[in-house]
Amino acid sequence: MTPEHIALGLTTYVVLLFSLSVHESAHAWMAWKLGDETAMRLGRVSLNPIVHIDPIGTLLFPLIQIFTSVPLLGWAKPTPYNPANFRRDVSMRTGHVLVAAAGPVSNFLLALVFTGVLVVLVRGDVVQSRDNFVLRLAELGIQLNVVLALFNLVPIPPLDGSKVASFGLRGDLGDRYDRVVGPYGFVILMVLLMSGALSFVLRPILDLILTVLYSLVI
Repeated sequence: MTPEHIALGLTTYVVLLFSLSVHESAHAWMAWKLGDETAMRLGRVSLNPIVHIDPIGTLLFPLIQIFTSVPLLGWAKPTPYNPANFRRDVSMRTGHVLVAAAGPVSNFLLALVFTGVLVVLVRGDVVQSRDNFVLRLAELGIQLNVVLALFNLVPIPPLDGSKVASFGLRGDLGDRYDRVVGPYGFVILMVLLMSGALSFVLRPILDLILTVLYSLVI
């Protein structure tokens, strides 16, 4: 365990904390715009990480991983919303999909923002070394947010993609999906993670997106 390793872990944690805050705030903001003030009244339309912290997923789990070789993972406190409060011009099905998709979309947008920062730093010759802290911060921001977006779009409960699938599927397909996948979502997700199957599926997509984003920098 070197000082450099700890510094990188702490820097990654800060970026993760900010990215999770943006993610959950996006859920709350979308619900608010659709007519439900539940999360807004709880102060969840905010980039303040304190209001989004989950003791296990945001504090304990990621911080322990800083001192191990395990990739940094984490999650924030779920954002509550009441679809019964959605505006009348928004169907409940559409509202669910929009609120669920807002989180991953916000991470994709944040990855683009970090890419813009990287473009300025590199093309503007603002930094002269690959070891520059701000440069590394921008790279971490791109990587973490693309990972968060892709991971959360996986259609398995409790991830956002499960709600997109459940309420986005036409007819009774959504109900069938809930009956088949819903009760076993967490188990399925753990099996996919531990077996490496999820990484096998997502890695090519992740590499493609990162390649496209980094091509904008060169």
